[in-house]
Amino acid sequence: MTQEQQLPRYSDGVTLSLPEMLQYKSQTIRWLPPAKSVWSQMSGQHRSSAKGRGMNFAEVRLYQAGDDIRAIDWRVTARTGKAHTKLFSEEREQPVMLMVDLSASMQFGSKLLLKSVQAAHFASLLSWIAVGEKDRVGTVISNGLSLRDCKPTARQQGPLNVINTLIEAQQEVQQEHREQHEKHTFSKALQHLHHLCPKGSEIVIISDFQSLNDNDRLTLSRMRQHNRIQFVRISDPLERGQTDFRGTEQVSDRKQSAWLDFSSARTRSRFSLHFQQHQDFIKDMARALAIPVHSLSAAEPLLAQLTSGLSNKVATTQTRGKPM
Repeated sequence: MTQEQQLPRYSDGVTLSLPEMLQYKSQTIRWLPPAKSVWSQMSGQHRSSAKGRGMNFAEVRLYQAGDDIRAIDWRVTARTGKAHTKLFSEEREQPVMLMVDLSASMQFGSKLLLKSVQAAHFASLLSWIAVGEKDRVGTVISNGLSLRDCKPTARQQGPLNVINTLIEAQQEVQQEHREQHEKHTFSKALQHLHHLCPKGSEIVIISDFQSLNDNDRLTLSRMRQHNRIQFVRISDPLERGQTDFRGTEQVSDRKQSAWLDFSSARTRSRFSLHFQQHQDFIKDMARALAIPVHSLSAAEPLLAQLTSGLSNKVATTQTRGKPM
């Protein structure tokens, strides 16, 4: 099977289009409770827990036999002289905020897709899952040149806002000159997310985390106090030094370029060592903040990875929060 045949429908692996993003809408039923959740599948588990919900106050009525005495409203009871009970309704709607990194380091892919395209595909899937669970979904998208955001919105409009914003951001970064310096850093995007997202949000950060640094620890810690956060790291096999190419090639990160000899085991080992060191840094920070870390490859179609299970590819830390 050729690489083109392995590409997701309507995708060229480089740009983003509405049809390729809409295809994930039909996939949501596979990941809604009581079926497996995306997170349980990525963690190698076979069943998912329903997402934890809060209870909202609904009304007060006269006490009836069998009511829980702990729910008695003592103020109303004292005022009226008759026992009254508080009634609560289950919270049905939760904000889901996606932070998607489409910056220069994400505009890379050695096999099937750019990392930015894979990130956008996963964001689309999560958006449709969120509204399928009656939640609101919003996003913060950084491509290095600009910051875009969508406030959490319910029903179909939420995912459509996210998708259209992703397409615009990807088009912008690909149309700009490669020499243009990035104006909006990963840290700025995190701070913007912190100010934008409502308390009690489910936050999913999708990135290669190349720009994550120790200074971001405080922002993440503050967000973690009132929200649940998950990291989804997008990577490419070449970053690990995994390639069948054994020639010399010029590579660039848009700041500097160099010729690399991929026939050299030393070159490939250096790639692998750097990747592992950075992975350890991400895992250590996430573990300290109780943030789960999941991984996706840009070398395989998204749905193929999810349906086959990723237990042998994913590093997951323990957290008190339940999966979305």
